[in-house]
Amino acid sequence: MPTTIDAQGIYYAQVNEQIRDLVRRGENEITLTNVTGQRYIGGGIQSPDLKITVRGVAGEDLAAFMEGPTIEVMNNAQDGVGNTMNDGKIVIHGLAGDVVGYGMRGGKIFIRDDVGYRVGIHMKGFKDKQPVLVVGGCAGDFFGEYQAGGCLVLLGLTNSRKFSVVGDYCGTGMHGGVMYIRGGFKENYLGREVKHFDLTNADIAKLKPILEEFACIFGITEDIYDFHRYRKIIPVSTRPYGQLYAY
Repeated sequence: MPTTIDAQGIYYAQVNEQIRDLVRRGENEITLTNVTGQRYIGGGIQSPDLKITVRGVAGEDLAAFMEGPTIEVMNNAQDGVGNTMNDGKIVIHGLAGDVVGYGMRGGKIFIRDDVGYRVGIHMKGFKDKQPVLVVGGCAGDFFGEYQAGGCLVLLGLTNSRKFSVVGDYCGTGMHGGVMYIRGGFKENYLGREVKHFDLTNADIAKLKPILEEFACIFGITEDIYDFHRYRKIIPVSTRPYGQLYAY
């Protein structure tokens, strides 16, 4: 049985101290109830066997600098989910805000619905350590800005009006990693440093297990294996701002 912390009316620092106390005592399953925007949940925790379930809306910088735990939010999350996380898994059963996965260095983030701006900014990868961030809905501007590694996936499942699934300046400054975007987007929304391509068999082999995990987590029934609808976006310049800072 998980240990339950009722966060109603509790200051975020006290909630996080209670979590750390339980982890120090060897607890590996914690449920937070009545969460109303408390920040930094799971921040800096190094415990691969720990599972935290959040019932309510998680506040800013959920799982910042986290290494190992699994955090599942049964609602929405605010800005900065997975900020500089090194390892572990985050599942959001709703929306997430801006700068999700900022500087993310490892682990996985799965978000069922939409996200805000600058998602995947400065996402990194090193050798076998390649982070994965999957968004089921649509994204705002600067998706994958300065991406340096890892894999970003945008499925566009909430795109009922058939407009672009991603905002302007997608991939601006990107110089590593890969994006897979399902659904339409405007050509001029892409940063100058990237180009889009059809998927190869190697891309499909890489993407399929990621999609299977996403579909299993959220019970997705829509066909997300229609690989002809995906575009691979990769950088075509390794020094995107060798002479310019911005445009």
